[in-house]
Amino acid sequence: MSLVFVTRRLPGGDVERLRAAGHQVDVWEDAAPPSAEALASRARDADALLCTLVDTVGPTLLDACPRLRVVANYGVGYDNVDVAAANARGISVSNTPDVLTDATADLAFALLLAAARRLPQTAEDVKQGRWGTWEPGGFLGHDVAGTTLGIVGAGRIGDAVARRAAGFDMEVLRTTSRGGTPLPELLERSDYVSLHVPLTPQTRNLIDADALKRMKPNAILVNTARGGVIDTDALIEALHAGTIAGAALDVTEPEPLPADHPLLSAPNVLVVPHIGSATTRTRARMTEIAVDNVLAGLAGDPLPQAVSPR
Repeated sequence: MSLVFVTRRLPGGDVERLRAAGHQVDVWEDAAPPSAEALASRARDADALLCTLVDTVGPTLLDACPRLRVVANYGVGYDNVDVAAANARGISVSNTPDVLTDATADLAFALLLAAARRLPQTAEDVKQGRWGTWEPGGFLGHDVAGTTLGIVGAGRIGDAVARRAAGFDMEVLRTTSRGGTPLPELLERSDYVSLHVPLTPQTRNLIDADALKRMKPNAILVNTARGGVIDTDALIEALHAGTIAGAALDVTEPEPLPADHPLLSAPNVLVVPHIGSATTRTRARMTEIAVDNVLAGLAGDPLPQAVSPR
């Protein structure tokens, strides 16, 4: 009998398939994720680890878990896992791609629209009694239709956002590691910039102070990728200075943000709690895929969604 440690309660019923296959399953039941010490302790005798993006799986943890054969990461991003270190120890690593593409692209476009039309601010004005009457110059936002959207990243989610932009007659610029519109030009020409790159040493702080200065003063920055792609301090400064018009973020660094973090008091910023894949159907399907990978790894078969070191 193999032991599988699952670091969070997961939507859907597919974790039960692990038990039905004869494996012992240990699920972390607390609402908060396990600390590094708790993770190492509970995973010490595990043959498989089903983890999430908030769990750091590096050499220290891997050395503490000599029985591990598979790490199934619950999410499309896997910057929290040192894949090279795992592979060097004979451990296969997987993710849950494809299934969350549309949900995340929907959210990216929802953030873009909400920031453009100032929906959080205007909804709060209604609650606070500041909606006196209809007025020609009141509650003005930014147009979306017919504007220019810059998409940074060439993956499935970026493609899905581009398809949504087509319905708004937007000009779409793309920049990728393999070509497209150079990033400086994309930033200078775009009314909206949407980030869809993995977090790597090359993309960390990709949007820094210099990048923000290249953007239009009426531009809005959207991030549904990873918080570390943006230099947070530079973004805060740019928002206060009016260098850009606003930012709409599903991801931050750190994550979660403390309630007193200065980003939350910056003007024209919308932050939501990393909900890109947070639909009932998507999260249940992610559980199904992660369990498929665990079962394959424990059976000695190739993982259906194996990932390689970036």
